[in-house]
Amino acid sequence: MSIDEKLLKSVIEEVLKEMVENDNVECNSKKEEKKENVVFDDNKKLELVEVGDLKKGTRSDEVVIGLAPAFFNHQTKTIVGIEHDKVLKEVIAGIEEEGLTYRLAKIYRTSDVSFIAHDAAKLSGSGIGIGIQSKGTTIIHQKDLFPLSNLELFPQAPLIDLETFRQIGKNAAKYAKNESPAPVPVKNDQMARPKYQAIAALLHIKETEHVDRNKKPQELKITFK
Repeated sequence: MSIDEKLLKSVIEEVLKEMVENDNVECNSKKEEKKENVVFDDNKKLELVEVGDLKKGTRSDEVVIGLAPAFFNHQTKTIVGIEHDKVLKEVIAGIEEEGLTYRLAKIYRTSDVSFIAHDAAKLSGSGIGIGIQSKGTTIIHQKDLFPLSNLELFPQAPLIDLETFRQIGKNAAKYAKNESPAPVPVKNDQMARPKYQAIAALLHIKETEHVDRNKKPQELKITFK
């Protein structure tokens, strides 16, 4: 497994560019606010539209998928280049294969995947939520656990493939049905961390730039093209 040097270079260049454009922050933030309400790109295979504050669910057969602030809007792929639309399709397919429903939420108040997943769980009628960072790190959470605890953690984003995302959806649904599924197999590569550490840090910095602590979780309407 080798790091994508072109991607790393482009991320570094973009971060540096943003750092020297502080005089335009106010103007840029207004533009970004408009963009986040409707997200559509002809090159993407889905549309996400914010439809208002996400209310706490009442259905016991649902799983809430919480997305990090930059997910799909400002970052469109995981750290290894898996497109976000494919990630969502697999997670949703896993949930639906277990006969459950889902709701999507954009969590703006934090870029920490533990709190994103916990917020999603607290909003879910079943008490089960999934949190996904833009770079791919994912957690299955339960509302009654402490935020830094979880049901299942997938910390090595470079090793999470589409099959794993699908299994994450399935297991989340099983927890919502009060089952005790075997944990999703987690791949391990001791070299993944040093190989991807720099780009992971930069992607997290970019994610955090879009945090809005005063903005409530937004419900997302999804349409697949």
